[in-house]
Amino acid sequence: MTEPPEDPPLRVSTLELFFDLVFVFTITQLTGVLARNDVTGAGALRVLLIFGVLWWMYGGYAWLTNTRTPSQTPERLLLLLGMAGFLVIGLAIPKAFEQRGEGLALGLGYLLVIVVHGVLYQRVNRNILRVVPINVAAAVLVILAGLAGGVAAYPLWAVALAGPVVSPLIVQPEGRFAIQPSHFVERHGALIIVVLGESVADIGIGAAGHPLTVNLVASALLGLALTASLWWAYFGVADDERAEDAFIRADPAVRPALALNAYWYAYIPMLLGIVALAAGIKLAMLRPGSGLPWPPSLALGGGVALFLAGDVAFRRALRIGRQPYRAAGAVACLAAWVAGLASSAAEIALLTVVVAGTLLLERRMGRPDTVDL
Repeated sequence: MTEPPEDPPLRVSTLELFFDLVFVFTITQLTGVLARNDVTGAGALRVLLIFGVLWWMYGGYAWLTNTRTPSQTPERLLLLLGMAGFLVIGLAIPKAFEQRGEGLALGLGYLLVIVVHGVLYQRVNRNILRVVPINVAAAVLVILAGLAGGVAAYPLWAVALAGPVVSPLIVQPEGRFAIQPSHFVERHGALIIVVLGESVADIGIGAAGHPLTVNLVASALLGLALTASLWWAYFGVADDERAEDAFIRADPAVRPALALNAYWYAYIPMLLGIVALAAGIKLAMLRPGSGLPWPPSLALGGGVALFLAGDVAFRRALRIGRQPYRAAGAVACLAAWVAGLASSAAEIALLTVVVAGTLLLERRMGRPDTVDL
């Protein structure tokens, strides 16, 4: 059984937001990996593998601080140490598969993240000791992948990722971990905001060093409009508020399963979608008004499609509404990549219209669970 928290969190603390900023640095680095050389299959695979293991441990820290606010000095110092581990990981990401030193640094940083998490969590809920061996094994595999380097690193990373993916099936979380609904929902909503904000920052990164032409300004504004439409898809229709209501109504024993399905599995395509979108926008800013090669064009359309597909899975997991319009919107966004071959600006504009049109259609069809835009 879970151990009652001494200081159950009601709101997300500033230290947690600080932690999220460091974690999102790793997301930004993954965007750079994907955007390198106009998006490649190898880059996409590396992003998927690295993101998978990092996302598992971010979730572990979110569950940790959801159990008890890090208010004591030793806890805060340990949390800062965990942040240092994520920072080292972020610094090592760009060359982790190419240089053994960076790969080893990433693995050691990941091991530090895991050790700090285990030490902190066992202070409030010793059930975490069931998960720690799986996490440590994943870290060892990442370290071995860093030492191996090259093609040999990929299967080691894949096995490292398999552990976190299947561990919820091995270590049943029901009845062992408690979820505080308001804090949990707010924490993950704040993460989406920060990651979306980083995608806007990539507009500026992509535009850096280029003359401020009409085409550049137009592309930047279109990129902002597309990112805003994704914000609206999640927050503008109060999905976060309805998610909290769903958690509150659920039996406490089943909340951990809801948290895994909605805020871990469903968030994977949402966050990877933002990474792909940011990479596509970053490359589009390098050639405003021109067409894109097919890989970055697909990253743009596919990124938005992934986000909407993840949102569909999120809503389905929490049963907070039907999803046919958003599913159809995801398919339309995936098909829109063809427009980017002629003009990146045209593709971004088309994607914005599709997302906005999907939300407006939901409203006009009079769905009772949709808030007016």
